[in-house]
Amino acid sequence: MDQVGIALRKPFPVERLRWRKGQGGSGELVYITARDVMDRLDAVFGVSGWQTRYEFLGGRMVCNLSVQVNGGWVSKADGADDSNIEGAKGGISDALKRAAVSLGIGRYLYHPKAFDKSKNPAPWATPEGYEALMAKREGKSIEEWKKEYGKFSD
Repeated sequence: MDQVGIALRKPFPVERLRWRKGQGGSGELVYITARDVMDRLDAVFGVSGWQTRYEFLGGRMVCNLSVQVNGGWVSKADGADDSNIEGAKGGISDALKRAAVSLGIGRYLYHPKAFDKSKNPAPWATPEGYEALMAKREGKSIEEWKKEYGKFSD
């Protein structure tokens, strides 16, 4: 995996995660905020290295998220309905977060074994555990790996 992919997929610190009740008694769901997504995009691509465009399509707010990689633009899109809590504003935020998942941001939050019933993360679902796992996969010490991949910290 390249540096950008690793940086995008890096888990968020546990204190940045939020929890809410799922619909229909599905238990609690973990999530990040749209600001967390923006901070990650800024850290990886810089303020001028990403952009969004929103459109209303078929009753849903769609976010077209574009990032600059190797001199070209890569775009991903996803949509969301208005949220029950913040209406249209929530739909815009949710569309951004959903588009960001297609780039790998926060995708680990959907893995069924990322957290136990007490909301404790699996070792690989923490920034430190993720870095250690990636270093091990590449046969490097954590210090060597951080020199190469640690520049995108947020």
